[in-house]
Amino acid sequence: MSAAERFEQYMEHLAAGLGHADRHSGLKGYCTGLMLPLTRKSVEPMAASVDPMHASARHQALHHFVANAEWSDEQMLRRVAQWVVPRMDCATGAFWIIDDTGFPKKGEHSVGVARQYCGQLGKQESCQVAVPHLPSARPSSGSPCRR
Repeated sequence: MSAAERFEQYMEHLAAGLGHADRHSGLKGYCTGLMLPLTRKSVEPMAASVDPMHASARHQALHHFVANAEWSDEQMLRRVAQWVVPRMDCATGAFWIIDDTGFPKKGEHSVGVARQYCGQLGKQESCQVAVPHLPSARPSSGSPCRR
């Protein structure tokens, strides 16, 4: 099965937790945008890359999905766990990976932005810091996370 087919199956699984069907394209567009090699992962550049011929309309639709559409982040995390956990091979044990991650920021409008140590920059700078707790079936496997 190709990566595109696996992604499509995963999106269908997640979309089942969104409720109304009109949210499904917003989820797929947003997740696709997050995986693109963009320097900025905000809605505007993601919309322009996902649907360049209709960037303005896609921007509005993605913004609505992220900012206004009613869906449960708890339900989405539950759906992620339902997909990932059965696919983890924990026969030889499981691990928790805990590591801080800094996101450099220019302004002060994002939640948690402050002048603090940012590992990506190697110095104190204006940034957000997240501390994900990542389950792993082996030390080198990838894991789902929530920022």
